[in-house]
Amino acid sequence: MTTTALSCGNVDHGTRPERAGLRWFDLPAQPRREDVDPILAETTDRVIVHGTDADLAAVVLRLLRRDLLSTLAVGYVPVVTSPASALWGIPVGNFEQALDSPPTPSPLVRDDSGGVLLGRGVITPITGQVYCDDRRMLHGSARAVEVFPDPAAPALPEPTDDPLTTLPAPVETGLTTRVTHRGLLRRRRETAGGRAMQAGFESATVHRDGVAHPRPLTRCAWYRHTRDLLLVRP
Repeated sequence: MTTTALSCGNVDHGTRPERAGLRWFDLPAQPRREDVDPILAETTDRVIVHGTDADLAAVVLRLLRRDLLSTLAVGYVPVVTSPASALWGIPVGNFEQALDSPPTPSPLVRDDSGGVLLGRGVITPITGQVYCDDRRMLHGSARAVEVFPDPAAPALPEPTDDPLTTLPAPVETGLTTRVTHRGLLRRRRETAGGRAMQAGFESATVHRDGVAHPRPLTRCAWYRHTRDLLLVRP
């Protein structure tokens, strides 16, 4: 078995451990297909991402595209405290946990732009309509709409090719939507959990794991993928 560790962007090489079976690769920030895919082709156990939330999302997207979500565990070593590190309880610089702890099936959130969300998605400010599943959370203006994966969501059942197998009831959670409403004296927040968030709004910039979409959007959707991510977390 091999463990592949990816240093994404300008990170401190002096902190990274060395051990048998561990291979280090230096990649650019937010690595692309041509950076990641040849390395994943030779990885058999787990991949470690040493970088930012955007770096983690870029690598996980390649696992999704190559159908490796059920094959490779993913460890994350954040270089700074971030929405993803706080959400999943992953300390900054904890290589030991990323290398040695067992993975946990965790909800993977996708969007209708072809990306994945590991920490926080945000639209701010926003004027329009927002739904979390069938619940309308906004009709008008708000300071911000945020979407997060739900670490407490139960794991999805393993898929089966046996038509006689009785499948469990579908999991109805996977992400959290939070609307921060405008207020004269204080901000009021409304939160709901579900499988999907859909929004239609006046032209605005959408951020995903700290990265702005390259052009303003008027609609977006985030939803739980049909397979879980094998994420190493406490």
